[in-house]
Amino acid sequence: MNILDALHSKSVFRPLFKDLATWHAWTVYLSGLFGLELEGAADRKLWKDCTGLAKPPATAARESFVICGRRSGKSYMSAVIASFLAAFKDWKPYLSPGEKGWIFIIANDKQQAGIIKAYISGIFHRVPCLKSLVEKETVEALELRNGVNVAVKTASFRSLRGYTVLCAILEEIAFWRSEESANPDKEILAAVRPALATVPDSLLIGISTPYSRAGVLFDMFKNYYGQVAGPLIWKASTRVMNPTIDRRLIENALKEDPQAAAAEWDAEWRADIEAFITQELVEACTVPRRFELPRVEGVQYFGFADPSGGRQDSFTLGIAHAEASGKIVLDVLREQRPPFQPEAVAGEYCDVLKSFGISRIAADRYAGEWVTAAFRKHDITVDASELSASELYINLLPLISNGTAELLDNKRLAGQLTGLERRTRAGGKDLITHYPGSHDDIANAAAGALVEAGRERVGPQIRSLRDPGEIRERPRRGIGISDTLKGGFFR
Repeated sequence: MNILDALHSKSVFRPLFKDLATWHAWTVYLSGLFGLELEGAADRKLWKDCTGLAKPPATAARESFVICGRRSGKSYMSAVIASFLAAFKDWKPYLSPGEKGWIFIIANDKQQAGIIKAYISGIFHRVPCLKSLVEKETVEALELRNGVNVAVKTASFRSLRGYTVLCAILEEIAFWRSEESANPDKEILAAVRPALATVPDSLLIGISTPYSRAGVLFDMFKNYYGQVAGPLIWKASTRVMNPTIDRRLIENALKEDPQAAAAEWDAEWRADIEAFITQELVEACTVPRRFELPRVEGVQYFGFADPSGGRQDSFTLGIAHAEASGKIVLDVLREQRPPFQPEAVAGEYCDVLKSFGISRIAADRYAGEWVTAAFRKHDITVDASELSASELYINLLPLISNGTAELLDNKRLAGQLTGLERRTRAGGKDLITHYPGSHDDIANAAAGALVEAGRERVGPQIRSLRDPGEIRERPRRGIGISDTLKGGFFR
């Protein structure tokens, strides 16, 4: 039984679909994925429209990347593919006695993983011939009597090592982000491919709504869409994959936010979002195995805090100094993750600041009044930063780009810096911010400290993004960077 037979069989997947005809585009994709013949001119046209290829390959694909709009049925189809491969394909020739083969669906977060796990569990428990295969079920996995396990995991390259993987489905890969890694999608792909290599018929599928023009999914599309050699690339809008979606909903979304709606519903890459700082630049400025520096007498240090109330965001502190050579050095980077008592953390940070001879710092200007009071108790004065986080990042970029900054070897700092995005806004003022659902607390503290330390050598003037035509005078405090940066540091 091939996958199309299983989809149409009343004893397998057919009862799971209210109207299988509305999933026709998926059946065309599955035909090409598994090397099955297409039926009719309409299917061949749809195939060409979505793949850029005149005809499907004669054999099953080993790798495929699917780019579809929201509500296309991606997660449910991932569960169907995983269930079919687990139950209807004989993997015993590739497994040693007692060895387990694994089918992984790798999701962006625990919530999405839970949704897909519920789909898989529902499929196996509603289909009698599949239910009899289940030997054991856990929160993450189904263990089957045929030696195959189906598991859902969150995106982490460490969790994939040591397994014999039969199939890996990378869910919403365009949105994979991690504060522990600069490029989690690339790292996971690098980890999963060797695990698939020992099984000749193994399958790798990346499936997602598109996002920015960066990352594995975009690279695969750019390099292989419409190409006979390489992974099979399928790109289609929501309405193509799911004709039941109300067209008016999509039309209204396109009117309200054309860029976002084009990505969400029409599966077009966003042109208004791009990576702000590349991994290569961050790595070039990072001093390996330098985790913190001690105080040096005679050097003036600058501090910057990004406070938090202790519930959702981290409370962070950065300390930096400028050297006579022109280098701007990040000396200290502290983070307290929630939950915590804010005043206790403020007291701890004040001790650190005093050890570096610092009695006055800048802090994120959106912090509450309690911050000033909490630091004042320990004789540390806090000034609200004149720059927003976005402006700090704009001013940090030249220090990173020209190698002036020296960063500590901190994976969360690297992950947050490379996760920053430049978003084009009306009026020509770009916004630099973290991607949705993530944080930039460490990056903000580091950027603030480095900019505070570096601005003095530039001169008394600094340009604010809030009013690009306004140049404000600022008091000079301490050591600054060399005049070679005057032409392009603040802008």
